[in-house]
Amino acid sequence: MKKRPLDDPTSWRFYGGIHGFNAQLWKQLGLLSDNDKLPDAKTRTLFWDQCQHQTWYFLPWHRGYLWAFETVVRDAVVSLGGPADWTLPYWNYFAKGQSALPPAFASRNWTGGDGDNPLFVPQRYGPAGDGKVFIPLDQVNLLALNDREFTGEAGGGSPGFGGVDTGFSHGGSVNGGVESQPHNIVHVLIGGVLRGTRQPGLMSVPSTAGLDPIFWLHHANIDRLWQVWRGRAPGHVDPTVANWVDGPADRSFVMPLPGKRNWTFAPGQTESTVELGYEYDDVSGGEVLMAALHPALRAQAATAGVAQANASQASPLQASLPQGSPAMTSGKNVELVGASQSAIKVVGQSAQAAVTLAPDARQRVSANLAASAPGTVSAQNAAAAPPERVLLNLENVRGLLDGVAFQVYVGPQGSDPSGKSEALAGSVGLFGVSQATERDGPHGGSGLTFVLDITPIVEALHASRDLDADKLDVRIVPLQPVPAEAQISIGRVSVFRQGR
Repeated sequence: MKKRPLDDPTSWRFYGGIHGFNAQLWKQLGLLSDNDKLPDAKTRTLFWDQCQHQTWYFLPWHRGYLWAFETVVRDAVVSLGGPADWTLPYWNYFAKGQSALPPAFASRNWTGGDGDNPLFVPQRYGPAGDGKVFIPLDQVNLLALNDREFTGEAGGGSPGFGGVDTGFSHGGSVNGGVESQPHNIVHVLIGGVLRGTRQPGLMSVPSTAGLDPIFWLHHANIDRLWQVWRGRAPGHVDPTVANWVDGPADRSFVMPLPGKRNWTFAPGQTESTVELGYEYDDVSGGEVLMAALHPALRAQAATAGVAQANASQASPLQASLPQGSPAMTSGKNVELVGASQSAIKVVGQSAQAAVTLAPDARQRVSANLAASAPGTVSAQNAAAAPPERVLLNLENVRGLLDGVAFQVYVGPQGSDPSGKSEALAGSVGLFGVSQATERDGPHGGSGLTFVLDITPIVEALHASRDLDADKLDVRIVPLQPVPAEAQISIGRVSVFRQGR
């Protein structure tokens, strides 16, 4: 595929362009030369810049992309005398001993010892920007799997497991649950930024991500997690409304296939992997290491009486996300509790935001948390109404440097919660932030929005009476120092309550 010309719809770079294309960046990285013949304008309009992000089409579009890519690769494998049942592997970085980059992708050498490995790309810089690629398990989580709703709220509430209702969205604003974690953060942890420069890795930028072979294994794992979510509980179902099942009215999803054929598909056609001709060998969710669980998951597991003694052993997801724990429901009652008063610049090793809380809304949060406490009548009737959830929104995140990742901590006013595990709200990867900042791009310069569930943190603040303060202290701690010229900023940090 790499040897095929760029304008061949089954070539490696053409398939990369389906996910996204930036001529200037491709040239800068040596991926596009003056001798390359671009596809004609009609072909580019039909196929390129299709990737669906910040939308409820994120999962079905990428499943169709994977299926078509696998079909093209299998056709090439068969033409070379290989097996007719070749299938894409997936990289389950959550599994015990699997957080390192798969060895086949890590070495420059393949068979001849002369840098001939087609699965290796030099523009993978890793979490520290030093070329050592692995997934640090304290930066990733599977909280999204416990969200009961596929479709969420775009106005400060939970974005749901699969994202918010949109039209065709090559670039939206609000990241869905599984898109934010682990999808975005893993992209950034792999691609990173070359230390001492402003050069992001291929995986850090949507317009180059599809050119890194590891992209396909990462997305196969995200696709597998969709199947895991569907099996988590009877209520975990895909949308049934026509504008999801049939896809966006303003543009179709279409992929090129071998033999000059095209496949036009709708989300509803991607729901069953069996009908698409493949299944995953493991959709049990038994891959999570208890030691690597997000603090909120550890708290839920502890509440359910799950033993944590063997932290080095793989623990079933059914244990780490117990079926009896409070499900993350969306509800429709979303209320602003508080917000920062100005934009926050993320420069250097940390940034701070003070979220001013509205007294009435804060009291409603406390009252609802108290009503949900174990042993109360309200708790016994919890099934009648969704439990209180508190959500931290990082709104309108803008910047010029993809590959930035940071951890977010929340604590009482003036506490500096940085580095405290009980105050960790989660990790955020700014996959696609530069494109989201372009005023003439698909986002219109509106930036990205990330939603973090901080309910366990707020419950602890309520129990210790620290929630009575006028403000919350939010700290942003980047994995690597952020240069000022990256111009990373958060338009507003806000807190919303949802559920009752």
